[in-house]
Amino acid sequence: MATNKTTQHEFIDMDQHTSSNQSTNAKLFKYWQTRTIIATMIGYAVFYFVRKNFSFAIPGLTAEYGITKTSFGIIMTLVTIIYGISRFLNGLIADKMNARYHMSIGLFLCAIANFAFGWGSDLSTIFTGETGGPMFTNTMVLIFGVILIINNLIQGSGFPPVARLLTHWIPQNELATKMSIWNTSHSIGAALVAILAGYIMGSMGTNMSNNPEVINAIAANLKIDLNDAEKMKGVIESASHYSAWKWCFWIPAAIALVGSIGLFMGLRDTPSSVGLPELHKTYKKGKESSAEFKEFIKKSVYRNKWIWILGIANFFVYVVRFAVLDWGPTFLKEAHGMTLSNAGWTVAIFEIFGILGMLAAGWVTDRFLEGKAHRTSLYCMVGVAIFMTIFLYLPDNTPSWLMIFVLAMCGFFIYGPQALIGIAAANQATNRAAATANGLTGLFGYASGLVSGVGVGFMVDTLSKTNPESAWDYVFMMMIGMAIICVFIFALMWKAKAHGYDELETKEV
Repeated sequence: MATNKTTQHEFIDMDQHTSSNQSTNAKLFKYWQTRTIIATMIGYAVFYFVRKNFSFAIPGLTAEYGITKTSFGIIMTLVTIIYGISRFLNGLIADKMNARYHMSIGLFLCAIANFAFGWGSDLSTIFTGETGGPMFTNTMVLIFGVILIINNLIQGSGFPPVARLLTHWIPQNELATKMSIWNTSHSIGAALVAILAGYIMGSMGTNMSNNPEVINAIAANLKIDLNDAEKMKGVIESASHYSAWKWCFWIPAAIALVGSIGLFMGLRDTPSSVGLPELHKTYKKGKESSAEFKEFIKKSVYRNKWIWILGIANFFVYVVRFAVLDWGPTFLKEAHGMTLSNAGWTVAIFEIFGILGMLAAGWVTDRFLEGKAHRTSLYCMVGVAIFMTIFLYLPDNTPSWLMIFVLAMCGFFIYGPQALIGIAAANQATNRAAATANGLTGLFGYASGLVSGVGVGFMVDTLSKTNPESAWDYVFMMMIGMAIICVFIFALMWKAKAHGYDELETKEV
């Protein structure tokens, strides 16, 4: 009898001990989940500091060295393609590499590349033995092009490790909501670097406004008549902050350097790396062979029709998104007579509404659609098509606030799919192949630059020769058509499950 009582007490103690361990693990898992989300949000935002700062240095480089817009345009188009390829290649690497090292080392190397940007003129002098002239400028453009390519090849180490990390730390039924919150890091990083770089270019550098040679050189580079008092104000401003562009690279580089150390200290790879159980049994016990992993990648990504549909849809989503972001200010000025200042604020509001739309799309996906992000994306693209059509047919005397609101609603709906496609790809491929799947869909997304960049520019230039008043209308019709096509592409996934864990999860052996 005493033995039975003892055994009973032992079972009660074991149950209490097990319950206590589960509670401790749950709290510890929550801590590491939150820490991972915050660390990667900050880290990815810092990636933007050493990626989007170049465009703010362009006015200074043009003023001081006369580098043409065509040269910058060629470089930036090449960079977009390189970044897309980098996202794909780093996706392949991320599924096999410790995300802590991948992301922190990547940011560290981007910081080094940006320090090199700041010494671009010095490197050109070393190679040419000159401090000015065509040879010096052409060499400098070449140096910038090479460093930009290297920088953007490394920049692809930003998102793929995150795609892998978050699928290990966030259950699939919470992924849309929490990853949508994480996706705000894009806009946060872009906004912060804009503020920082704007401040640097407007307050730093050497004051050379009293140097006639510098004034004359800048005026010549900008093709401004010295007798044009209004335009000479811009020349004086450029001379007042001579070489500020260097700090536009050095200061963000220093921030990225600190950020890379923070990522290394703050991140851990998977739950098992800190002694916690994995969310999904997608890893076999023991060492997995390279052949086994490659076969899994083929099955879950390259032979997965849902991933290819998401990739094609991503192309159309990015065409619409980038067309508005890249050409928005020019379109609003030329087609609606809006000042560049107001046009800039309109695009900023487009971004803000995009963040709200992103958060709303994630919440709706988990709350009402059982994690089926592809269905939310379909509804969002219908919204994009509707509001773009409304915007196209707004009369010329439409109040500015209404025009801005309608365009902002386009941003509200387009940013939902922009975030959810990555989430859907991660869920369909499972956390074991999430980075590769996102690399593939990202490649489609950045290939859209051929349409939204060069394509739109060529379309406007061509149509403006024959029908200048309606050239931009045809561009909007094209984007509406893209949005409608995208709706039908997402419709192909209507019957797809929310995730692929049921089919692709492997048994422990």
